[in-house]
Amino acid sequence: MTDMCKQKPWVYLDNNATTRTDPRVVEAMLPFLRDEYANPSSLHDLGVTAKGAVRAARGQVSALIGAERDSDIVFTSGGSESNNTAILSALETQGERSEIVTSAVEHPAVLALCAQLENTGRAKIHRIPVDGQGDLILNAYRKALSERTALVSVQWANNETGVLFPVEMLASMAHASEALFHCDAVQAAGRVAINVKETEIDMLSISAHKMHGPKGIGALYVRNGMKLAPLIHGGHQERGRRAGTENTPAIVGFGVAAKLAAQELQHDMNRISLLRDYLEREILRLVPTAIRVGDRCNCLPNTLNIAFENIEADSILLMLNRESIAASSGSACTSGSLNPSHVLTAMKIPFSHLRGSVRFSLSRENSDYDVDRVIEVLQHVVSDLQTDSVPMEAAYA
Repeated sequence: MTDMCKQKPWVYLDNNATTRTDPRVVEAMLPFLRDEYANPSSLHDLGVTAKGAVRAARGQVSALIGAERDSDIVFTSGGSESNNTAILSALETQGERSEIVTSAVEHPAVLALCAQLENTGRAKIHRIPVDGQGDLILNAYRKALSERTALVSVQWANNETGVLFPVEMLASMAHASEALFHCDAVQAAGRVAINVKETEIDMLSISAHKMHGPKGIGALYVRNGMKLAPLIHGGHQERGRRAGTENTPAIVGFGVAAKLAAQELQHDMNRISLLRDYLEREILRLVPTAIRVGDRCNCLPNTLNIAFENIEADSILLMLNRESIAASSGSACTSGSLNPSHVLTAMKIPFSHLRGSVRFSLSRENSDYDVDRVIEVLQHVVSDLQTDSVPMEAAYA
């Protein structure tokens, strides 16, 4: 019998990295990969059909985040492009203002661009610290805002810890300094309620593959009446805000994923949060030296980050993988880095636990069985690794 035949069904708890594409989303996309293949910009009937499908999807995405108008949605290739577009547009349209305020725990799609802008002298960057729970230090944020601030760019929810930022209040504070406000809501959309028209948010980034949609498609919400400098130049697609032939199948899939997320959000997240809390209680009971990372009262309902003492997270993940359990040590975009997580470093997690952080992120497809299976396997994995462990200080001396 081959190893493949012996392999147990996968338990997938890496949904902050990506989610499985919902079969209903795939079904909706298929006609636009086969028969309805025309360019939405074409004037013939086939093109008109494709254009109508894009228009319908735009409305579904708009409804998910409570945008005032469907035209406030600009389709992009994903969260990274949306983030880059928002930041670079603000610098281009805000006149003499050349400072950006962000947080120390943003996704690399924001932090890497900010570092590049800083290194080339295009912008001064203020990176606001967080406390030990991962919450933004508001006094530092307030002091960083000035008449020189072009843009504030902060996330709604942290991808590693799930900690939520008070973005509605942060946006109001940014506007008091006449700065634009951009929010990376890639991890939040479809997991917490978002209603942008009730906030002062100017731009907001979301991505389909975090909510059981296809990869390679995202959106940037742009508040009605706000000028947006395009990142990609060419044709007049997306009302001249993002050139390139529309990815109709992916856009249609995004629309259906957004519709399903809006319909099922409350029920799904209530159930998921109970599973997450049970997983947390059992891990901490079985491994008393482990610590929960992040503010448990102010976080996404699906995300749990546990740091284990004097154990490398990669060793835990490798052994879980052998048992067909998928989890993560943090952002998929920093996978393979030898450096400890910038998020945990900013939170000043003890060195003994810094490299032992494992993120479990659930979705509506997870069950009681999945959580029980993780608990069963994890206690043996940690016990075996602790037997052979040495203090981190000695290991990295």
